[in-house]
Formats: sequence, C-alpha cells, structure tokens
Amino acid sequence: MKKASTVLVFLTCVLLAGCNKSNQINGSSLKTVNRSISQIKEKLPLDQRIEFEVSFWTLRDEIRNNKEFLDAIDGKTPEQLVEAGKELFAKRKAAGSKDYEKYTSWDQMISQYSQERIDQNRKKTPDQRDKNPPARVDYKMHSM
Repeated sequence: MKKASTVLVFLTCVLLAGCNKSNQINGSSLKTVNRSISQIKEKLPLDQRIEFEVSFWTLRDEIRNNKEFLDAIDGKTPEQLVEAGKELFAKRKAAGSKDYEKYTSWDQMISQYSQERIDQNRKKTPDQRDKNPPARVDYKMHSM
C-alpha cells in the first residue's frame, strides 16, 4: 500500500510538472507554435489578445528565419512576448519606420487595432441569401 501511494504521488507530480507549461509557447516546430499560440489566445481577454497577436506578428516580421524565430519565442509567456513586441515597436519607432509614424505609443497603436477589430465585427451584414426562404427541392417519386 505504501508503494502504491508513493507511485501515485510521483505520477501526480510528474503530471503537474508536464502541465505547468500550458501558458508558454512551444517553439519546437511551426506547427506546435501555431497550436500553442491558439490555445494561449483563447485564454486571454480581448484587449490582451490583440496585444499578444500584434506582438507575435511583429516579432515574426522581424525574424524571417524559421529556426531563429522558433528559438526566440520558445518558452515565452504572453507577457514576455508582449514585452518583446513593445521593445521592437520602440526600436522601429526610433528608427523612423513609416509604419509606426502614425502612432504616438504602443498603447495608442493597440487601442486603434482594438477599435478596428470592434468595427469589423459590427459591420458584418447578413448575407442576402439568408433573408430569402430556403429553396424548395421537390422530388417526383415514381413507383417502380
């Protein structure tokens, strides 16, 4: 009985240690990166999600080599990725990048992206085909 409880405690610890990285990006391959990014995004509130997405794609735009990119983001938490995005924004803003001229700060850029996302969701108009009743399909049944 003592051995069984020891084994159970050990397995529980191993399981918890394995689950501990659920909030970190798995950079072992591009497929696992995309999977972990999707899982992390689902857990974040909307304002943090946009900041996370912008940081991820800004970093991806900066590091084109897949191996270097995977090494750069492997094991990062959402907070660490956002900090890297903010640093890259400041670096590009200081270099005079035309893409960042219209933004005064990181927060202003994120709030503008958030507003654009909200506006996109509001502008969705229903498809005209959905307003009409569905087409009828009548079949003539013939006896054999």
